[in-house]
Amino acid sequence: MADYYGLLGLDHGASQDDIKKAYRKIARELHPDVNPDPEVQNKFKEVTAAYDTLSDPQKRQQYDMGAQGGFGGGFGGGFGGGGFSDIMDAFFGGGGNRGPRPRMRQGQDALIRIEVDLFEACFGVEREITLESAVVCQKCTGQGTANNSAPSMCPVCKGRGETQFVQKSFLGQVMTSRPCNNCSAYGSVITDPCRECAGDGRVRARQTINVKIPAGVETGNRIQMAGRGEVGAGGGPAGDLYVEIVETDHDFLLRDGDNLHIAIEVSFTAASLGTTVKVETLEGPVDLQIKAGTQSGATLPIKGKGMTRLRTTTRGDLIVHVDIATPHKLSREQEKLLKEFAQSRGEKAGDVKIKRHKEGLFTKFRDSFGR
Repeated sequence: MADYYGLLGLDHGASQDDIKKAYRKIARELHPDVNPDPEVQNKFKEVTAAYDTLSDPQKRQQYDMGAQGGFGGGFGGGFGGGGFSDIMDAFFGGGGNRGPRPRMRQGQDALIRIEVDLFEACFGVEREITLESAVVCQKCTGQGTANNSAPSMCPVCKGRGETQFVQKSFLGQVMTSRPCNNCSAYGSVITDPCRECAGDGRVRARQTINVKIPAGVETGNRIQMAGRGEVGAGGGPAGDLYVEIVETDHDFLLRDGDNLHIAIEVSFTAASLGTTVKVETLEGPVDLQIKAGTQSGATLPIKGKGMTRLRTTTRGDLIVHVDIATPHKLSREQEKLLKEFAQSRGEKAGDVKIKRHKEGLFTKFRDSFGR
C-alpha cells in the first residue's frame, strides 16, 4: 500500500487544511507546464491519488484502517475489497461516489496530422506547428477561483460530495447515497469563479510547438509528445499529443517501404549499344550505366539511394525501371536502314516469339503513374 501521507510530506494527524496546503504546494511544482518530464508526471498522478483519498474523511478512514492491518482488505473475494458498504451497494444500488471527487482531473490526449514530402520523410525534419487546445488559466493558475479565494463547502452535502436518503427494500428501510447535484459531487462550490475560465481552471488558446520528425517515417506513423495534449479540468495534468504523419506524393519517385522506384525511358539505339544516363534521386542526379542489349522492363538498382530505415542510419535502394522507346515515325532512309539491319540478323517480318505473361512490379508501377 502506497504511503499517501509520505507522498504529501504529512504525518497521520494532519488536518484537512494541512492536506490541502501540502497538495497545492506539491502540485504547482509538479505541474506539466512547469516540468513535463514523464517521470515527474507519474509522481504528480500519485500525489493526486493521495490527495483524493486523504481529503475525503470516509476514504481516509478506510485507508488508515487498511494501513494499520484492519479490515480494509478483508472482504477481498468478489466485492473488490470495499467492505460491508460495497456489499450493500451491490444489492441495493448504492452510489459508487464514495466522497467528493477532485476538481483536478487528467486531461485528454490530442491528435494532429501534418504533411511531409518524400525528402522530409527520408531525412527527417523539425516542424513548428500551431494548434488550439486547453491550457492552464493564467488568471487563476488552474484553481478556478477569483481573487485568490477558495471553494466553499457545499451547503447541501456538507462537503461529502454525496447525499443520503432512505430507500425501501424487502429488508426494510435502507440508507443509500447518490452524487450531490448541487456541487456535482465535488463537495464544494465555487462562489466567486474566475472571470477568465468561468471556474474550469483552463482556457482554450493557440500554442506553437516544435515537433522533431525522425528520418524514415511514413504515412500512419505517430509521434507521441508526452504532456503536450489537453490540460485537465482544475489545471490537472495534460494528456499526450499525437502527431500523425501524412506523406505527400512525389512527382516521379514512388515509395515501396524502404525502396524507391523511378521509371526512365531510353532510345532503342541507346539500349542496343549501351550508354550512361543521369537518373534523378532525392539528393540530385547520379550516373547509371545502361549496358548494351538492355531490354524494356529491366530493373537496375542503385544501392543506398532509397528511404532511410526508421530508427537507423541505413537506407534502401532506388530501383530504376527501364522502358525502351520505339520510334513512331521513320524517314525513308531510316526505314531502309532498319530493314537492312533486320535482314542482317535473319529477322523476317511477322515473326513472333510466344512468352508466358507475368505481371511484374513495373507494370503496376507504370499504372500508378497513369502511363
